[in-house]
Amino acid sequence: MQSESTLNPLNAWQPWTPSESEPWNRGRASLLFRRGGFGANEQQLRDAVKREPQEVVADLVSRGVNVEKSSSFEKESASLASSIRASGDMTKLASWWLHRMLNSPAPIIEKMTLFWHGHFATGAEKVLDLDLMYEQNQLLRQYCLGDFRKMVHEISKDPAMLIYLDSVTNRKAHANENYARELMELFCLGEGNYSEADVQELAKCFTGWEIRRKQFRFNSYQHDNSEKAILGKGSIKSGEEAIDVVLDSEAMPRFIAYKLYKFFVCDEPEPSAELLQPLAKKFAESDYKIGPVVEMILGSRLMLSGWSVGKRVRSPIELTIELMRSLNVTANLTKLAERLKPLGQSLFFPPNVKGWVGGRAWINSSTLIGRSNLVYDLLNDENTRIEGKPINEWSQSVNLSNSKQWVDSLAEALFASKPSTTEQQTILSRLEKAPKGSLAKQAIIELATLPRIHVS
Repeated sequence: MQSESTLNPLNAWQPWTPSESEPWNRGRASLLFRRGGFGANEQQLRDAVKREPQEVVADLVSRGVNVEKSSSFEKESASLASSIRASGDMTKLASWWLHRMLNSPAPIIEKMTLFWHGHFATGAEKVLDLDLMYEQNQLLRQYCLGDFRKMVHEISKDPAMLIYLDSVTNRKAHANENYARELMELFCLGEGNYSEADVQELAKCFTGWEIRRKQFRFNSYQHDNSEKAILGKGSIKSGEEAIDVVLDSEAMPRFIAYKLYKFFVCDEPEPSAELLQPLAKKFAESDYKIGPVVEMILGSRLMLSGWSVGKRVRSPIELTIELMRSLNVTANLTKLAERLKPLGQSLFFPPNVKGWVGGRAWINSSTLIGRSNLVYDLLNDENTRIEGKPINEWSQSVNLSNSKQWVDSLAEALFASKPSTTEQQTILSRLEKAPKGSLAKQAIIELATLPRIHVS
C-alpha cells in the first residue's frame, strides 16, 4: 500500500473494501473499535470479522445516533448519577463517566462526548457546581453525533459555559469578549478567519445573556439592541442571529473536519486542505450532522487500509479504558479517576479553554512512568477483576500455559501493532522468574512498559 495513493483526496475517503492484500481481520476490526470507541473484547472482535466491514461501521455509528434512553444501562447510569449529584463530589462524577465509557453498549457516544468536552472545554475548577457540569456533559452527549448547529446554539446558552467564559458579566455598558472570541477561534472557525472587529461586534450580541437559578435567562435591559456587522454581514441584533452568521461561514465545515480528522485519524502529518475538503463537503451536505462525517472517516480507506495504524498517541483515558474493555476489567473507578489526574487528563478539568492538546503533548518522561504505574496500580488493586474474577484466578481459567503464549495473546489484545522480536525477548526474559499464578498480571505490567502501547 502506497501512502501517496492512500492520501489522495479522491481515494482517501472512499469506503474501504477488503482484498487479498488487505483482508478484513481482527487487526482492522480492533483498529475500528479503538478509534470509534474504546476498544473491543475477544467476543466482539470475533463477531465483527464475520460481518462486512462497512456494516460494522454503520452499526457502530447508528448505535450512537439511535441510543435508547430507556435501556437498562441508561437507567442504571441515571440512578448512579442521581446519587453522585447529591454528594457534590466531582471525582465521583468523573467515575460515573468512566463507568459509562467502560459499560456503554454504544461506546462511540462516550468517545464523541469526550471529543466535544475537549472542544467546548469547560473546567469545574471555575464553574464549581457539579450539577452544571453534569448538565453540560449530558448536553454534549445529546448532540455528539447529531446537529452541530443546534449544539452550538445550546452550548452558547449553557450555564457552565457562561460561567467559565465570564459571560454572566456581559452587560451592554461593557461587553465581555471572551465567549465571542472562543466561539470563532476555538469552537467554529479557527484562527485567521475573523477580525478583532468581528469579536467586538459579536460580544455585543451576547449582552444580557445571564443565569438565574442555574438556568439561562435573557435580560433585555442589559442587551445592546443596536445593529451589528459580523463577518461581512450586517443588521444583526440578537445573539441567536449572530451564532447563525458564524455557523454559515465557509470556514466552519473545514475547521470541524480538521478537528475530527485529528481526533480519529492521526496526530501527524498535518492534513492538506485538499484532503479535508471531502469531509467538509460531507458535513455541509448532511446539514451539519456529525454522524455522517464520523461514519465516512471510520469506514474510509485512510482509516482501514492500515495507513493510520500507530499514528495517534493514546490519551490517558483511551489507554486505560481500552485496556479495561479489551480484557473485561472492572475496578474501583473513583480510585481510577484519581490515578488519571497526574497523567494530564482529569475529566471535567481540562487544562484551559483550548482543551487537551493531545498528540505528542501526552508523552514526556514523567507521564510515561505515570502510565506504567497506573497499569501496575490498577492490576494490584484488590478490587480489580478480569471477567469478574481476581486476576490470578482468571489467569488459571485461560488456556495459556507459558510466557510466550501470554505475551502473544495480550499483545494482540492491547497493541495496535505487534511487538518486535527484541521487545518480545526482553519481556520474556523479565517473566522468567514470575510465579506461574501471577504470570498474566506480570505480562500485562511488562507490556505496559513498551513505548508502542501508547499509540493506537
